[in-house]
Amino acid sequence: MPSVTFSDIQSAEKRIKPFINPTPVLHSSLLNSWLGHEIVFKAECLQKTGAFKIRGALNMMLKARENGTLGSEVVASSSGNHAQAVAYAANVMGVKATIYSAQNISKVKAAATEYYGAELKLSATRKEADQRVQQAAQQDGVLWVPPFNHDDIIAGQGTAVYEALQQTNQVDAVLAPVGGGGLISGSLICSKALDTNTQVIGAEPLLANDAAESVRLGAIQTLPMQPSTLADGAATLAVGETTFPFLQQLDDIIEVDESAIAYWCQWLQHLLKIHVEPTSAMSMAAVIRWLKKQPTQKKVLVILSGGNIDQQKMHQIWQYNHLQERPSLLL
Repeated sequence: MPSVTFSDIQSAEKRIKPFINPTPVLHSSLLNSWLGHEIVFKAECLQKTGAFKIRGALNMMLKARENGTLGSEVVASSSGNHAQAVAYAANVMGVKATIYSAQNISKVKAAATEYYGAELKLSATRKEADQRVQQAAQQDGVLWVPPFNHDDIIAGQGTAVYEALQQTNQVDAVLAPVGGGGLISGSLICSKALDTNTQVIGAEPLLANDAAESVRLGAIQTLPMQPSTLADGAATLAVGETTFPFLQQLDDIIEVDESAIAYWCQWLQHLLKIHVEPTSAMSMAAVIRWLKKQPTQKKVLVILSGGNIDQQKMHQIWQYNHLQERPSLLL
């Protein structure tokens, strides 16, 4: 029996509903006309803290409070969006939060984490930050809130797709980014429960393709060092033991190169008029690859996972003007 079920996601939705934004589903008529398919976007970039991560953090912490295991402090290690989510949730629930992160954390995400009241402790590498949070979690009264490798986190993240499918009804495919696997695992559970024919596909940076490699080899693979990808939200060193079995059930994981990530970051910002992180935009490159293989018109749901971008990342994204080449399935 799977560790997380659709009923867990339904329970999570009720639990976190008073604390989150019901984010909109957007579309671009122009993009749909260019591609000849219907693409709808779940705009989690408009969520509180600017990303879907608040769903999992709140679900785990609220459930812990229900069970009397929340304690007086929460700790987490994160490259940014999860850090903000845990900091925000801790602030709402009146507990202390300490976040461990690598020094290359996005400046805008670091500032927001501290603004929400958390203490931010930086390490030279993500691996070192992960080790420090494990040590901190050994103390009495401290709850470790992992970014993806926990049943309650997966259930919380799955509420994004659950909410989206209630807004847009049946779709042929759901695409979302793959970092540690929490969002795509929750997306899989929810989508398949509502319609077994729905394809669920992950998008992963080619430079950080540990999930795709893990599925290919049948065992969790760990990247040797922090990957240098625009999609920093998907730059985890390895997927989790809890998420991996769900990743193995995906219809596909599509690996995306850096140029395509920048291309779709520019185009989605232009077409949808919202801030979209490179990690979010990456999924559209996977959509194009998938649609090229489809013989009939499809309706696709894309989870725009976040919208927190600092000046340095924005500069990298816009080094080349990709808007000169409009989206097409013929490219």
